[in-house]
Amino acid sequence: MELRIFAERVLLSESLETKLERVTESFTDNDPGEARRYVEPVRPGNLIFAPRRSAPSMPHPSTFTETRKRAIAHHILANHELQALEVMAWVLLAFPDAPFEFRRGLADVMADEQRHTKMHAEHAAALGIHFGELPVNCYIWKKSQEFQSVLDYLAGIPLTFEGRNLDHTLEFEEYFEKAGDPKSAAIMKAIHKDEIHHVAFGLKWLRILKPADQSEWDAYLEHLHWPLRPDKSVGDVFHREPRIAAGMTADFIDRLQPEEIKDQPCKDRDGH
Repeated sequence: MELRIFAERVLLSESLETKLERVTESFTDNDPGEARRYVEPVRPGNLIFAPRRSAPSMPHPSTFTETRKRAIAHHILANHELQALEVMAWVLLAFPDAPFEFRRGLADVMADEQRHTKMHAEHAAALGIHFGELPVNCYIWKKSQEFQSVLDYLAGIPLTFEGRNLDHTLEFEEYFEKAGDPKSAAIMKAIHKDEIHHVAFGLKWLRILKPADQSEWDAYLEHLHWPLRPDKSVGDVFHREPRIAAGMTADFIDRLQPEEIKDQPCKDRDGH
């Protein structure tokens, strides 16, 4: 299957089942097409982005003993995964001149995002809330509209949103375990392992695409768009081990430590 066709299917289909349908054939990139940017993904009616502040907030972990609260959590997380999938499809269409190896690797990551969305949606339904029953936000998608290059994407999604998930997945695994829901905990554990690979993918391509004389940290900072900044890439509890596993250098990890971030604000394109 052509990568462009796959991206269009994910981004422009009204059917959730079609968006999440796994591709088993090999990918080709003979016809990447012209660069195209989309303001919003096409979604089924019950998953169209809701007005600002109308989607439910993540329930506090202390409430996870309540089945409905855990269902809401999985509903929110399913939408996070779906947005990530759609952003990646957007990247394939917006940057057709990116190296084939990057585009092919991104399709592999997208397969994980499809699976993650299904896992959360199916468990939310098992807990009593069908995916699309509640309003959903568009925060991750809206941030992608700032990306002007593949490097912007790498800084924003793999190294910030997915970097934060290196902590969040472990935190939520613990929350669900304490709430007596081993199935939810197992989902978070499985996703955590995938996130390590996703961050590693982003780091690999940051190293390849950045200027040779620029440090990884400086390249990361340069390609973040406010309000994304280094402190958005860490959770409530900072974990070094998964970042080491993802291939981050000790210096990069040290700079991500919360006490370091406070002293290193990210500058925008104008230096502000």
